[in-house]
Amino acid sequence: MKEKNKRKGSFNTDFVFGKKNYMFMLIGLAVIALGFILMSGGGSEDPNEFNDAIYNFQRIRLAPTLVLIGFGIEAYAILLNPNKK
Repeated sequence: MKEKNKRKGSFNTDFVFGKKNYMFMLIGLAVIALGFILMSGGGSEDPNEFNDAIYNFQRIRLAPTLVLIGFGIEAYAILLNPNKK
């Protein structure tokens, strides 16, 4: 009977990722969101006046680094084997 099911294409209903994978995915998304939040702002109230705040450390170095780290965490979460002990 099991051979019949295999030939007809029975479907596996298990989840692809485990709890650990989803936990790392949420952490990665939070780090990416934090990076984009830190990147925002720094504009001037008056469009005729230039504000140097857009070139500070937070927007030029820290925020893009956090976004890249978040993408690295996401790649790790996808490649992580949840069954390995």
